[in-house]
Amino acid sequence: MTTDGRRPHFHWTAPRRHPAAPGTEPPLLRNRDFQALWLSRFFAGLGKESGEVAYPLLVLLLVGSATHAGAIGAAQVTAAMVASVVGGSIADRCDRRFVLLVCDFGRLVLLAAFALLVVSGAATVPVVSAVAVSSSLLMGVANPVAMAAVKQLVPPSQVAEAAAQNQIRFFSTTALGPPVAGGLFGLGRALPFVAEAFSYLVSAVLVLQIRRPMQARAPEDPSPWEVSWVVGGFGVIARNRLLRPLMAWIVGFNLAFTSTGAVLAIIATAESKGAGDFTIGLTVSLAGSGGLVGALAAGAVVRFLRPSTVFRLAAWGAPVCAVALALTPGVLSLGLLVGAVFAFVPAVNAVFFGYIATSVPDGMQGRVLGAVSFLCLVSQPVGILAVGIVFDMAGPTLVFLSMAAVSGLAALISLTPTMRNLPRSEDVTPA
Repeated sequence: MTTDGRRPHFHWTAPRRHPAAPGTEPPLLRNRDFQALWLSRFFAGLGKESGEVAYPLLVLLLVGSATHAGAIGAAQVTAAMVASVVGGSIADRCDRRFVLLVCDFGRLVLLAAFALLVVSGAATVPVVSAVAVSSSLLMGVANPVAMAAVKQLVPPSQVAEAAAQNQIRFFSTTALGPPVAGGLFGLGRALPFVAEAFSYLVSAVLVLQIRRPMQARAPEDPSPWEVSWVVGGFGVIARNRLLRPLMAWIVGFNLAFTSTGAVLAIIATAESKGAGDFTIGLTVSLAGSGGLVGALAAGAVVRFLRPSTVFRLAAWGAPVCAVALALTPGVLSLGLLVGAVFAFVPAVNAVFFGYIATSVPDGMQGRVLGAVSFLCLVSQPVGILAVGIVFDMAGPTLVFLSMAAVSGLAALISLTPTMRNLPRSEDVTPA
């Protein structure tokens, strides 16, 4: 009791982290909590990427329809895009560790049950669609939640390096998931889905190993289901002098060089030049390996190059490579050029997500990252559709010149005063 007879009121606040002096923090590889989160998202991403190959393979086996398989893929992208906005809101209002566990265990149960349906022969196209979309919804929720947690697990001086390491995860799962799924599917229809379920189990176990809090105490904000609160991340991006132009460039770049659209363009071009299946596969592999090489180098790039230099290389490298794609007579060179474009992306992403981690308060991290995920995905279907239409109407040369024009217009953003003088992420103060 207090001296005036009233009950004492205890107000809990999260323990404040006292950052070490710059340059004295232990290396990122020794940050046990961040590495546990990284590995967790690696296994979850590996499951997701393998599923994106296994679902269309199963549909083609069931009904032999590429249209059905494509429709499921489009539905997955749409589901993830919408769920990312909701997931961002949840990340700012709910316990992030709990949300990640719910998403991982939810997909574990979903995929384990689906594997049983596949074994029993009860997996119809509607069932495949429902499972694929449901899994994408859970993934869309989990992604901004996991990204928002990085701010609490990594000191400000290492957020760009952490973002660069996250790029390695993304490109490595993209490279490993498809062959794993294809190999397992050849051994048994249900095996890719069993492996996917197991990957979510491993992911959940790793989340449980994280000791530090994954968020600061949530502010007393309105309900996360109020529309103005849920979409607040878009407003933060629009008002932030660093995030706004970078996000505009990313949308323009994705419109021209979405990975699926670029791969579609080089496959169709290679086929029109009479290339065989092996050559086409090798060309696509060269394109994809560029992103992985860039991801492995991103940590060193963001440490030694100024952010403005990193951005200019990516912004103007894309249209230059697109013009070269229109002029090159070879097939393998198509993969090398697209790989060169993708190699620039991880370092820019590291700078961009570093700015989000340092300039956006923890209570807004989830909604901003959810908005970023939405904006990154929203232009991709348009870009993919445009590649197909332009190729059928006018051939590969106009496709690549169109990609050069769109990416060139987006690159004009690099000429603005803000983009010519980008600071390092650790030098940015919270808005």
